[in-house]
Formats: sequence, C-alpha cells, structure tokens
Amino acid sequence: MKKIAFIALMLICGLTAALAQKPAEIKFDKLTHDFGSFSEKSPVVTYTFTYTNVGEQPLVINQAVASCGCTVPEYTKAPIKPGEKGEIKVTYNGAGKFPGHFKKSITIRTNGVVEMTRLYIEGEMTEN
Repeated sequence: MKKIAFIALMLICGLTAALAQKPAEIKFDKLTHDFGSFSEKSPVVTYTFTYTNVGEQPLVINQAVASCGCTVPEYTKAPIKPGEKGEIKVTYNGAGKFPGHFKKSITIRTNGVVEMTRLYIEGEMTEN
C-alpha cells in the first residue's frame, strides 16, 4: 500500500512540474508592413516578418495562410526553441492586378498560448 501511495505521489509531482512550464509563445517584431508606393513595372515585393519564441516550450507554426492568391507566405517548419527567432517571408505579386491601394492579411496558426495571429501587408501599386 505504501508503494502505491509513493508512486501516486511521484506521478502527481511529475505532472505538476511538467504543467508548470510556460507553453510556447510567439512575439512578432511588428504585425503590419507598408510597402509604400511601387510601380506596376515591378509588381513583386517581399517583406520578412521576424518573431521570437518568448515561451518555455518549442514553438511550431502549423499554418500560414494568405487572404489572397497574390500573397504567398513562406515559413520555417522546424520548431523554434525558446528564446530563438524565426522568420515569415511574405511575397505580394501585383501582376495582373489593378493599380491602387491594397491591404492583405496572413493568418498564422501556432501551438503557442495565442494560437492565431494576423499579419498585414499593404501598399500602393502605381500605373506605368
């Protein structure tokens, strides 16, 4: 009976210690980027968002989805260790689009405390 009580106590202590750690948490340097004005002659623009895992567990980006097919996010699939930085490269291709102002969103889903974050890019594509 003492062995069972001891084993149960050890299990409870182990679970408590495991659950006491802070989960992964993503923190972006900035959530919005403005490309400003760029010409229809060079319709492809790119920006790299940087983030840090400020939690205590490895951070995994499960998905990065843009609001439009003209915007493509690329991200690291490998887990980001606590304290380390990662990048999400976002490319906007305005070829075949009407000149003018645009604003697109990129939805990021992670295993972190905040499971969903939205990034935004915007700019003004001018005519030739």
